[in-house]
Amino acid sequence: MMTLKKGRMAFLPLVMLLLLSFSSAHKYYVSVTNIAYSKDDSAFQVTSRVFIDDLDKLLKERYDIEAKLATPKESKLADEYIEKYFRTKFAIELDGEPVQYNFLGKRYDNDMVICYLEIPNVKLSETKSMTIQNEVLMDLFDDQQNIVHVKWNGNKKSFMLIRQNNKGMLNL
Repeated sequence: MMTLKKGRMAFLPLVMLLLLSFSSAHKYYVSVTNIAYSKDDSAFQVTSRVFIDDLDKLLKERYDIEAKLATPKESKLADEYIEKYFRTKFAIELDGEPVQYNFLGKRYDNDMVICYLEIPNVKLSETKSMTIQNEVLMDLFDDQQNIVHVKWNGNKKSFMLIRQNNKGMLNL
């Protein structure tokens, strides 16, 4: 009888540990955006990587669209709504002036959506500063983090943007 009681006592902490480990598991909400200046094209080329399931959830909640991204049943409206969303949540200013960018499209890589944007006709020699505002998915996830890497003329600068600090500025 005593060994059964000791066995239960030893078993209880193990069960508690397992239960706590499952309840404390959480998902990270992060996107990575790379912005690189192309001398050949005189343009900033932008790639933004976002988790497919997060973007799918956002499109459903914000626009009530069943996008079904990266599936054979993907909505024909998916690109249109992704572009619409990016235009409301991702902005770039050059020398304090907002610039328009072209949404070139997207592709899938494992569990990520890679969106391609481009800011054409940039004269880097005449540009002094860049400001990036990236609020992608911050309206859906409080702990969303958006990492931005900018490369130009052999220089590199990185920002970690969060809801409370969603803008990064650099001198070019």
